[in-house]
Amino acid sequence: MKNTFSALKLTLLCLIFFSVLYPLAIMGIAHFAPNKGAGEVITLNEKVVGFQKIGQSFTKDNYFWGRPSAVAYNAAGSGGSNKGANNPEYLKIVQDRIDSFMAHNPTVKKEDIPAEMATASGSGLDPNISPIAAQIQINRIAKARSISANTLQQLIEANIQKPLLGMFGPSTVNVLELNLALDKIK
Repeated sequence: MKNTFSALKLTLLCLIFFSVLYPLAIMGIAHFAPNKGAGEVITLNEKVVGFQKIGQSFTKDNYFWGRPSAVAYNAAGSGGSNKGANNPEYLKIVQDRIDSFMAHNPTVKKEDIPAEMATASGSGLDPNISPIAAQIQINRIAKARSISANTLQQLIEANIQKPLLGMFGPSTVNVLELNLALDKIK
């Protein structure tokens, strides 16, 4: 009986702490985050067009394409495909992505396609690509928009996010922000 009463007290204490106090503390901390913890939204003409940390699908030739998503960029179902690297179904999906990329980017050689343009990220929500993955798309976009390749190269360089403190992590480019900047070019 003594152990049962102790277990009930501990259960009640944990219930109050993890169901009430901890969530309230996290909500309080979130109020000091950008946008009061509601995420870092990207707006255009006072309308929300996306979130800085969640990727979106771009498939038209006149836009930069982001990394493929195994969950169709659904933040509620974040996750990878869980298929192994030798899974025939997975290999077909990757090959289809490579074939599609090459069909839309005929000047690119298969061996030059960055892996991130054919494989989904672990979360399926990756909003960023490497500068090389953006640069490899320049010819397609230049042709589709009648813009010089040099202008697109400068646009990419202006949108590169450097590593933290210049050494932690890779340089990246946020695809949504890059495409919004692309739309501003006349």
